[in-house]
Amino acid sequence: MFQNKAIRAALGAASLVAATTFDHPAEAKTKAKPISIVAFGDSLTAGYRLDRSEAFPARLQQALKKRGYDVTVLSAGISGDTSDGGLARVARDVPKSADLVILELGANDILRGVPPTVTERNLDAILDRLKSNGSDVVLAGMIAPPGMGNAFSRSFNTIFERLAAKHGATLYPFFLKGVAMRSGYNLGDGIHPNAAGVDRIVEGILPVVTARLDALS
Repeated sequence: MFQNKAIRAALGAASLVAATTFDHPAEAKTKAKPISIVAFGDSLTAGYRLDRSEAFPARLQQALKKRGYDVTVLSAGISGDTSDGGLARVARDVPKSADLVILELGANDILRGVPPTVTERNLDAILDRLKSNGSDVVLAGMIAPPGMGNAFSRSFNTIFERLAAKHGATLYPFFLKGVAMRSGYNLGDGIHPNAAGVDRIVEGILPVVTARLDALS
């Protein structure tokens, strides 16, 4: 009888362990928090004259989800915005909880002839703010067209590499790579990407974004 009691006690203990281990798997696992990305920029980010589903934030989110990333990409682009406008609204439009920010500003500074020193100062302050939030940053660069003059182009085109190095941001040298000056990828104004152009932008920047997401995980 003693032997039977011992066997029953051992079986009971084993059952308790099994129930603890296998009956509540959800309690044993902590669900990973979705990654929050903010696309902060101007009309190139906002998707000028495009449906929201065709704009850069939506297409980037779709591409990342296809690759298995649990992400939300918030659109914080305003058409016509300059680096000065971005600085004025960054605290309001970029949540402190953002894991990654894609910073895309400067094109309108070029069009308005804003001195490169002013653009650099504004972007520097924006990056300071994002760093204080603890957000990782991909800095999307711009390139001044030849018509702006050699002196302006030399001053402007070096801004982004310098700021990325200073703030430890990841540089994507030219947001419009493969799209600028190509009619098949732009609207009739020759400036703003069409839906195919947005897809080309996403294709280009995607390896940089996924590398940052992998580093964050």
